[in-house]
Formats: sequence, C-alpha cells, structure tokens
Amino acid sequence: MSAEITAIVLAAFTEGVKAEAKRQAAIAGKALVKEVVEATPQALEDSATALNIALMGIESGAALTTQPKKRSAAAKKADQKLSAAFKEANRRYRKKDGSLRAGRTQADIARLAHKLRKKM
Repeated sequence: MSAEITAIVLAAFTEGVKAEAKRQAAIAGKALVKEVVEATPQALEDSATALNIALMGIESGAALTTQPKKRSAAAKKADQKLSAAFKEANRRYRKKDGSLRAGRTQADIARLAHKLRKKM
C-alpha cells in the first residue's frame, strides 16, 4: 500500500513539475518577445545607418574608378583577322538569301573561320 501511495505522490509531483515548467516557459517566451520588440527599432536604425555609410562609400569610390586597360595592337590585329575570316566563312556557307547551305551549321562556319584565320 505504501508503494501505491508513493507512486501516486510521485506521479502528482511529476505532473506539477511539468505544469510549472510550461508556465515558466510561457513567461520566458513572453519576456523574450518583449525584448525583441523593444530592440527591433534600434536594430533597424543601426542597419539603416550601416547601409547609408556603405552607399556613401560606393558613391565616393565611383569617382575613383580606373580607365579600362587599352588593348594591345596584337589583340586588335587578331580580332580584325577573325572578323575577316568570319565574313569569308559566311560568304562560302550561306546562300544569297542569307540561309545556310544544305548540310551546314553555324558550327561549320565557326570552324572554317578559325581555319581561315590561321592561314591569314
């Protein structure tokens, strides 16, 4: 009989502890929500300030941008050769109306253009 009473008291105690834990968790949760709500305006203001500082840095840095590097004479010459080669390849593999000849693709034109560029 004393074992049964002990079990009943232990069960009641466990239920009481669980109920108190839930109550304390609810109180702690409410307190946390209040803290977050109070801190939010300051956090937003801090974020806005940081964003404005970053934007000002970007705007001031925009005036300091460097000019792009000039292309070398060799690069310009290579581009001119490839351009001429593509014109010739298109002339060979296209009809007068601009459509591709039978059995030819744009890849064929590119391959021929690179081949012609090497010969130039």
